[in-house]
Amino acid sequence: MEQVVTTHRNTDFDALASSVCATLLYPGAVVVLPRAVNPNVRAFLSIHKDVFETLTWDEIPPDGVRRLIVVDVNQWSRLGRIRSLRGRTDMDVILWDHHLIEGDIEARWSCVRPMGATITLMIQRLAEAEIPFSPMHATLFLAGLYEDTGSLMFPSTTAEDARAAAFLLEHEADLNIVGNLLRPAYGERQKEILFNMLQGAERLFVSGYTVSVSRQAISGHVNSLSVVVHMYRQIMNVDAAFGIFTTPDDRCIVIGRSGIDALDMGAIMRNLGGGGHPGAGSALLKSVNPDSITEMLLDLVRGNGQASVRVGDLMSFPVDTIPPETPMREVAMLLREKGCTGLPVVDGDGKIQGVISRRDFRKLRKDAQLDAPVKAYMSRSVVTIDPSKSPMQAARLMVRHDIGRLPVVENERLIGIMTRSDAMTYFYDLLPT
Repeated sequence: MEQVVTTHRNTDFDALASSVCATLLYPGAVVVLPRAVNPNVRAFLSIHKDVFETLTWDEIPPDGVRRLIVVDVNQWSRLGRIRSLRGRTDMDVILWDHHLIEGDIEARWSCVRPMGATITLMIQRLAEAEIPFSPMHATLFLAGLYEDTGSLMFPSTTAEDARAAAFLLEHEADLNIVGNLLRPAYGERQKEILFNMLQGAERLFVSGYTVSVSRQAISGHVNSLSVVVHMYRQIMNVDAAFGIFTTPDDRCIVIGRSGIDALDMGAIMRNLGGGGHPGAGSALLKSVNPDSITEMLLDLVRGNGQASVRVGDLMSFPVDTIPPETPMREVAMLLREKGCTGLPVVDGDGKIQGVISRRDFRKLRKDAQLDAPVKAYMSRSVVTIDPSKSPMQAARLMVRHDIGRLPVVENERLIGIMTRSDAMTYFYDLLPT
């Protein structure tokens, strides 16, 4: 048994699919999985064990391994017992991974690129080499791709992931089966934990983000905790949610879910010794005070926020403004000259008093009203935003209030303007480099 393929503990479908795909790319290789695999993967293997053969560490002769193919992970500590092969000088190591973190697995050859899923990288090689595979393989590969990309909806998804999905569908991948494979297990135990998490749940505001952290004690093995945290974030309607699950043996399972690309959950969890993706991550800590974990998580969110793009980085300034006494006739001329749809009305102290827009001119019925001051017709209910807020929060305000511009206010003074164009520049990655 000279060629062995392996992956990380708590094996998910991307890891399993990549492992199986490696056996096609490296004929003769066998898959050796860690003891800990995700429940839905275990259920899949129990049904398909005659099609996709996998072995355990106890079933291979370690001394005979001459090539180790590692997929979907780049850290020895995240492997199972097979990590005892570390340091072997008579063994080649090949690495396939879509995580860009700097790991400690030194490979003779590697393919590490930012993708939504590792299987995407391997599908590209499979297609280039024109290696045949069955519809059952295609279905497993698509399950791995969809799981790690949230069915192509996670922010980390790339065009290559979409092309790989199309390629697999062309090779008869079955979407009905994929849907069944990825349907999370959610039973009475999970309902009870979610109910307890929601009791006394709090929404915190950290560096412009809404965050919720829940700590729960659990006993015994509980499946699908990640599903519980995902549902918790949705119900709490926060940008990021964390579940800290403590066990009787002094372990803390930390699971995080993020709903915005500005908060990279995988990066946060890597600071705790775990890993993940921008939208999801987890870590396992031992002999750590759960209260200190909460503070660590909030500090990491603060640090992430400080490194992210803020409204203050995107806003336009200086801002064209007009004083409250400006005649409406003059305002109309300014709007035409500047080609804008509205202007903030600011007093002598730089404080915003209102906003006048072209639609406000509909209130005028007589020509003489054009000589009235703008303060008589301006909108006084002004929606503003702080420069420390995120572009996502600015976009939400624009959508909620159906407005195209947000005055940026700091210490009650107008310092800039955030427009739809500024927001789109950010969301479509048009920032100058």
